[in-house]
Amino acid sequence: MKKSIFGILTFILFSMNTFAQNTVAEEIKTLSKDKWQWMADKDVDKLGKLFDDQSMFVHMGGSWGKERELEIIKTGFIHYKKADIHEVFTPIIIENTVILLNRITLFAVVANTEVSNPFMVTEVYVKVGNEWKMGSLSFSKLMGPN
Repeated sequence: MKKSIFGILTFILFSMNTFAQNTVAEEIKTLSKDKWQWMADKDVDKLGKLFDDQSMFVHMGGSWGKERELEIIKTGFIHYKKADIHEVFTPIIIENTVILLNRITLFAVVANTEVSNPFMVTEVYVKVGNEWKMGSLSFSKLMGPN
């Protein structure tokens, strides 16, 4: 009898943890998708709330923090026109941190020049209070075909 109760409790706890992780994974995937649209729309108000004050951004041309990234988006120095998302990997969840990888083709205007590049994008989100904040966004250019 004790083994049965222990087995049932273990199953319930495992199921609850799996459900919670699946919910977080879907929440982050949705947030990531919304972020690409906000970047295309140059919506620095929504992005400013999403990006943590300590966040870092890594591009082909350098790396910088939140304020510089928002300035670049607002002025259109980089206009993230569209991200064709080819693959979204299962998020890695470690306590209050989520790492999400996306394989994309990014269509952008950089310094008045239209470009498209295949990237593996690494997004790091951290739960701060009741909100998810982006801690890092890194673009790694892919050399092979998408």
